[in-house]
Amino acid sequence: MCGVAIGVGAASTAEIDRINIYHASHLAMQRAVARLPVRPDHVLVDGNKIPDFGCSAQAIVGGDGISLSIAAASIMAKVVRDRIMARLDMRWPDYGWEKNAGYGTAVHRQALLHAGVTPHHRKTFGTVRRQMEHSKTEMRA
Repeated sequence: MCGVAIGVGAASTAEIDRINIYHASHLAMQRAVARLPVRPDHVLVDGNKIPDFGCSAQAIVGGDGISLSIAAASIMAKVVRDRIMARLDMRWPDYGWEKNAGYGTAVHRQALLHAGVTPHHRKTFGTVRRQMEHSKTEMRA
């Protein structure tokens, strides 16, 4: 059967904090494949490690520059992430998430200092962890 199907998978910030970003990315890939309307015969992965998909799979280092399928999946993931960040920005505007997509820009770091950590921040990420430790120290003083 020929055609295109899209499955989107994600991992929560709590899951990332619990199992780390690497394992969470594999969990998100597994969820995306599980959400496909048809079980694939073969899965391509951008990278050098393959999670268990329950079917054959191939890892391709630099796959988004080699495979149109991987490149398309990468674009879809970015579009979905950008939309999520835009929605989060409406609820938490201080962090500039619509523009910085959650990356540690100066605006984002300043918001961490002044507005604090949200439930959408990864608590184990260095900058966030340091801010939480700093806030606890200030509260004790």
